[in-house]
Amino acid sequence: MADLARIAGVSVSTVSRALTGKGTLNEKTRERVRALADEYGFRLNVSAQNLRLGRTGAIGVLLPLGHERGQHLSDPFFSAMLGHLADELAERGYDLLMSRVLPDRANWLDDFVRSGRTDGVIVIGQSNQGAVLEAVGKTYRNMVVWGASGADLPYLTVGTDNVAGGALAARHLLERGRRRLAFFGNIDAPEFVARERGFLEALPEELRASTEIVPIHLTPESSFAAASEYFAAGNRPDGVFAASDIIGMSIVAAAAEHGIAVPEAMSVVGFDDILLARIATPPLTTVRQDIAEGARRLVDLVLQRIAGEDVSSALLDPVLIERGSS
Repeated sequence: MADLARIAGVSVSTVSRALTGKGTLNEKTRERVRALADEYGFRLNVSAQNLRLGRTGAIGVLLPLGHERGQHLSDPFFSAMLGHLADELAERGYDLLMSRVLPDRANWLDDFVRSGRTDGVIVIGQSNQGAVLEAVGKTYRNMVVWGASGADLPYLTVGTDNVAGGALAARHLLERGRRRLAFFGNIDAPEFVARERGFLEALPEELRASTEIVPIHLTPESSFAAASEYFAAGNRPDGVFAASDIIGMSIVAAAAEHGIAVPEAMSVVGFDDILLARIATPPLTTVRQDIAEGARRLVDLVLQRIAGEDVSSALLDPVLIERGSS
């Protein structure tokens, strides 16, 4: 870099900014330095630079699937979140190192952190890995988790107020005159537990006691099969709160196969507001969580932690989006 700086007649820091694309620099100077670098066969050794700076230039994004081992990265929620995270990290000059984890031992997260492959870690979902996250969070600061919040958690979280979201769904169904209610979701996940709690707490006591809790998995295949079995057994709620949009759309499809009209005979409310919810038939009423804003907050917090700043968790407000399914 010093040789190239002498050839170009600029400082070493100018050469660095020109070749990395970071920092402010006159565009003509940037182009001239890059042209000289090409002419003399100079290539920036990013690995050596990162080693000198004590950084990797990458952020790990981990998806632990302890409670939903059949879930895939093609899941619309994951796809949307990963896309937004990749954009946010790229804009800050970081690479994304993604890993879908099927936890089979208690030290999987600790091993990843100790590997030194990334400068920080973003975990998408707590799954049933609460103890693992807490153990690592007590000693590793550069970790932010998308999921349910908690005052006593030793790590930062970004997530939607799931209790408030559940309450929005309950009030909406009550306003629609629905009284035979059911909640569909996998209550092994903290976020779903919070959604269920908010839903039940917002109901009158007599309806709270009669509301059915239906355990159901997140994949389209398993949630559709479980909903079909539920309706085949003769169950006929007139209002359903699904813990995710995928579950909600599966319930609508299964209901159609069993002659249950949505929304005439049964109102369905989902959670997430993924793109597919907007174009479903009928379009799905849902509790929206702002995935793009969530990704931005996750990246902000992990980079602030890397910089040594003292920051706090972030809680996003849910919004009810009314569509044709209710």
